[in-house]
Amino acid sequence: MEQLLLKLARQLDSLDEASLDSLWEKYAQIVNNFEPTTRWEEAVLVLSFIQAKSWKNQLFNTQWAMRSKLSALIDIDETGTNLEFEGMVKELKRKDKTPKKATVLQFDPKA
Repeated sequence: MEQLLLKLARQLDSLDEASLDSLWEKYAQIVNNFEPTTRWEEAVLVLSFIQAKSWKNQLFNTQWAMRSKLSALIDIDETGTNLEFEGMVKELKRKDKTPKKATVLQFDPKA
């Protein structure tokens, strides 16, 4: 099953996000009009795939931007040690230990 999911992930990642976005409204309308059919269930999965691709790209871009900012801040000293970077990592780890509350997102058609 895991191999099948990885294959689906690779196939989804190979698709153009703009092309997927052009289908968003169609599948959002089907999902909004619930009917207990296979067609509706498939539409939910297609809409989820579209959202997943968009979310993956947003997450990638955010992580890439953060990485670029960190790289610009890093200044290695003559010993090869970067105390500023080590301090940032420790600070991020400390902040990670704070409890986080979940946020419930409401399903709204894409604007």
